[in-house]
Amino acid sequence: MHLENLVLRHFRNYEEQELSFDNNVNVFLGENAQGKTNLLEAILILAVAKSHRTTNDKDFISWDAESAKIEGRVEKHGQSVPLELTLTQKGKKAKVNHLEQKKLSQYVGNLNVVMFAPEDLSLVKGAPGVRRRFINMEIGQMQPVYLHDLSQYQRILQQRNHFLKQAQIKRKSDPTMWQILTEQFIEVAVKLTKRRADFIERLEQFAVPIHFKISRELEHLKLEYKPSVELEGANPEEWQANLYKKMESIAQREIDRGVTLIGPHRDDLFFYVNGQNVQVFGSQGQQRTTALSVKLAEIDLIFEETGEYPVLLLDDVLSELDDFRQSHLLAAIQGKVQTFVTTTSTDGIDHETINSATTFLVDKGTVTKQ
Repeated sequence: MHLENLVLRHFRNYEEQELSFDNNVNVFLGENAQGKTNLLEAILILAVAKSHRTTNDKDFISWDAESAKIEGRVEKHGQSVPLELTLTQKGKKAKVNHLEQKKLSQYVGNLNVVMFAPEDLSLVKGAPGVRRRFINMEIGQMQPVYLHDLSQYQRILQQRNHFLKQAQIKRKSDPTMWQILTEQFIEVAVKLTKRRADFIERLEQFAVPIHFKISRELEHLKLEYKPSVELEGANPEEWQANLYKKMESIAQREIDRGVTLIGPHRDDLFFYVNGQNVQVFGSQGQQRTTALSVKLAEIDLIFEETGEYPVLLLDDVLSELDDFRQSHLLAAIQGKVQTFVTTTSTDGIDHETINSATTFLVDKGTVTKQ
């Protein structure tokens, strides 16, 4: 899979910019605050219709414009597919092959990306919400139906929380409404939990040998998906029945708190190295190695799922890695993954992957090919 070109109109600090890319490595070179990260953000949004920096669509639009547009042509499975995303203050409009998509979940998956930025260290040491967002984004790329289920879950969760809040205020609950909302909640919650558990299990299979190699065969990595309530039983029907019993047992506590206390919105993911929780006991080096191993594992997992390697986005991450981790990363992607790199300088990066890359100079929202 390759991104052949990118067209930006009124996006961030780019009034109008059109670029064509190399199938291997593309380096965006320039000083800070010139627009390098904006380019990678645009590619990410083109792929998943979301940014890693903000949830507010108006942040993408140039101050004197009413909308922004991102276009790109993706080569996948031997075909060239045009993608288009229009961003307005009222939402997004997506097109595939010039045909408007009714739902964003129908759009996502046409371009697969893996992004690695310095803030991705928070995947290991950050809050649980960071890891849930990571899980949601990666599963959604490979299985767009997951995004539909996730949206449905969030809608039901909002309705259920509103019901619980009203019950807390009135000090009285409607048992029939509680049952309806809880059954709807559980049906989708079980779907999400099962998909997440399967995803982490498969991701671990790729991440473990990668981590072992990067750590010079000194460390063994383990990933543990920790749902707020375990799926007990042999099949989905038993899972739902057991989860219903659990929610019955905490019904009054939820009313007292006015909020849903268990479910996928409270799940977490833990990383262990040689049996120790990396988030709590790991060194910064171990945390970096864990994050890098997981990101490289994503590449292999997406390839297994889709038959195509994703596009890799490296936002100022090479300078954050020591020489050994840097060399391992570049060797792992060489010749097989189209990669976009942002950096202020390539000095000190002596690797064939970077030395043979196509370079673009970024200066005040203007990009020129070197």
